[in-house]
Amino acid sequence: MVLKMDKNLTYDDYLQLKKELSFYSYRYYVLSEPVISDSEYDQRYHQLKAIEAQYPNWITSDSPTQRIGAPVSGKFEKVAHPAPILSLANAFDMNDLRAWYERIVKLDERVSTAEFVLEPKYDGLTVILHYENGILVRGATRGDGLIGEDITSNIRTLPTIPLQIPVLDRNISVPQRLVVRGEVLLFLADFEALNKKLEEAGEKTYVNPRNTASGSLRQLDPMITSSRPLKIFCYDIVDASDDIELPATQWETLQYLKTIGFPTSDLSQFAENIDEVVNYWPTWLERRDALPFEIDGVVVKTNQHAVVADLGFVGKDPRGAIAIKFPAREVSTTLQDIRVNVGRTGVLTPYAVLTPVEIGGVMVKQATLHNFDFIAEKDIRVGDRVFVKRAGDVIPYVVGPIKDTRSGAEKTYLPPQECPACGTQVEHFEGEVAWYCVNAACPAQLIRHLEHFVSRGAMDIVGLGIKIVEQLIEQKLIQDVADLYTLKSDDLLNLEGYAEKKVENVLAAIAASKAQPLNRLITALGINGVGEAMATDLAGKYADLDALKAASMPELESMDGVGPNIAQAIIDWFANPLNTQLLEKLRNVGVWPIVEHQQVERTAQVLSGLTFVITGTLPNYGRDEMKTLIQQHGGKVSGSVSRKTSYVVMGENAGSKADKASALNVAILNEAQLLEMLK
Repeated sequence: MVLKMDKNLTYDDYLQLKKELSFYSYRYYVLSEPVISDSEYDQRYHQLKAIEAQYPNWITSDSPTQRIGAPVSGKFEKVAHPAPILSLANAFDMNDLRAWYERIVKLDERVSTAEFVLEPKYDGLTVILHYENGILVRGATRGDGLIGEDITSNIRTLPTIPLQIPVLDRNISVPQRLVVRGEVLLFLADFEALNKKLEEAGEKTYVNPRNTASGSLRQLDPMITSSRPLKIFCYDIVDASDDIELPATQWETLQYLKTIGFPTSDLSQFAENIDEVVNYWPTWLERRDALPFEIDGVVVKTNQHAVVADLGFVGKDPRGAIAIKFPAREVSTTLQDIRVNVGRTGVLTPYAVLTPVEIGGVMVKQATLHNFDFIAEKDIRVGDRVFVKRAGDVIPYVVGPIKDTRSGAEKTYLPPQECPACGTQVEHFEGEVAWYCVNAACPAQLIRHLEHFVSRGAMDIVGLGIKIVEQLIEQKLIQDVADLYTLKSDDLLNLEGYAEKKVENVLAAIAASKAQPLNRLITALGINGVGEAMATDLAGKYADLDALKAASMPELESMDGVGPNIAQAIIDWFANPLNTQLLEKLRNVGVWPIVEHQQVERTAQVLSGLTFVITGTLPNYGRDEMKTLIQQHGGKVSGSVSRKTSYVVMGENAGSKADKASALNVAILNEAQLLEMLK
């Protein structure tokens, strides 16, 4: 259809043309199966632009003309995800896969008859796409899994991402609100062409396709993003409104996403059981190097969503899925030197300084040597030719020496007798692998502790990198992390490389970190065994650090994921007089977050052992508020109804979950009835 620009043009004609162009874009960019010629598309596109020039009030964000044109951003705003965007535990061979399977079978007998889905583990950047009434309203990065960055302006420039969900099958509906997870990546041929173009222009080239995709999506100027040939594969529904019943399995979810117009991978496989997964694995190994884009493994997902929901999580990892990483790529190079890092707990860790070598697209100059016993057992010497791997394509480590290449000039390495940072005699306890510096004032420990404290996953103090931390300690401006909050402008202006504007930004970031929530501060303290996920759980149970300090061993061990070792580590940390002094200093400088509205009685977990599903619109509580309330009283909240569901909490406009509850004879409560239970 070609419209004429005349007085009879209607708004419906405009909507029809816009809809057609969106469909043509999908056929061209996603399916690579165009249904009209380029010239015909260009004719319609320019006609749309002419209409919008004549009627600018008709323009909406889903128009094909709006993919490019947002102003340059000064920064990316942080946005909360509607549900945690979780990472996956790793397996490195079929033994690991079998061990994972046996673990989850013990937790839920349904796994023994479960189906599985194999999907490529893309080596790209995870993005979260939000649609309201079929229109793209937000695109965000994964961030820390709870909070991401709003990159909507850049997301709109990708032709493979629909601005309006096409819904190719008219018999299939789309929820009013739909949040989809996908991976943005760069094909290998496009990566090589881009690097060649950048090199010819005298600009900096990229190391690998993943870094290119990540850097391209996080450009402050959307025009730069639009010039990069990025593509996306979608594979998960993060959240949706209840007006449509969504697929009950992962395989159906992939088909559903494809049917309504999202790009999905044709590589995904359905497996009837775990034996089929094992049988499929060799074919993935064979096809890896033949693919037009990078993948670093295969994701195996339990097919039934209800089973996955009931299996729950371990830390940040869902139990119902696992990533099988491809065998690490191995190269050989020369070990030039062995040096030692001192960690924030005083542990000395050796590392190798290597003749730079590329492994899997990354230039590696250093690699871990694990510990001093490893060096002795493998007889690794300075000057050796060594094999180096990247474990799971992530962490480089030395495998061992190539002894046949020795010339006799190689030098045997002996562990240091003194701490390389402070000169204190090191200690090695019988039966332990680790060597320790026991000097509490050791500057290296303080450096590492400060580096961890200010990191993104902890207090997230932007601008306080390792170099300024080293300068602050060297100038004796800080003795512990609390001293950061007493720094003055003059302190920083005297440091090399710090002008007035930079000092203002750093001090502002330090001041802003006082508003970080309790879980961030717990993470920042660096308690042994307490990572981000555990810190979040502790902050959900205890109102502040005083309450956590008063916790007993049995109380801590009653929490999911807290064993005796972690519980003891928490108690020991708070019992240390130096740590007690640090907490008082933090309190005095205003770093003392309190979890608001926390009314949990330690002995009144009235919903303990019960699992709830929330559906519909509640009269007085938002869904997240009700979820928090249930969890504070000891209950668990699931996203789907199953035979293990104790109650469904139902509000107005409840969807299919209410019907499923009735079919399974699961009790249904309204908001008032649940609140009565809490009394």
